[in-house]
Amino acid sequence: MSGLEGAIAGATRTDVGGLTVDELQAGEARVKRVIYPPGWRWSTHMAPVTGTGSCLHAHVGFVAQGTMEVAYADGCTTRFEAPAFAVVEPGHDGWVVGDTPVVFIQVDHRSHTAERLGMVGEHRH
Repeated sequence: MSGLEGAIAGATRTDVGGLTVDELQAGEARVKRVIYPPGWRWSTHMAPVTGTGSCLHAHVGFVAQGTMEVAYADGCTTRFEAPAFAVVEPGHDGWVVGDTPVVFIQVDHRSHTAERLGMVGEHRH
């Protein structure tokens, strides 16, 4: 396990939908490291957990390792290849590209991330 994937002192670790999530509360926000394993896809692994047709959360952060692709209902896709900043609006599917785990560092406000960061509610052109 690389240094990017190792344990983080003081963080709370959760495993959900095939992901490993380490987080630390920071005031009203959370700082999170999410590890997405090769082969992971939101519509396959998280949709059964959330019961929704797409991910309804916004994600803002830094892809420190690996490659992830995101697709929206309108057909738009975006690829994030480390090192890369990432801004993902609600209403997406996402998946790991290749054989390297994706390590994503993000800051969020739980279900209020888009609103608190002044982002659109869902992806639009």
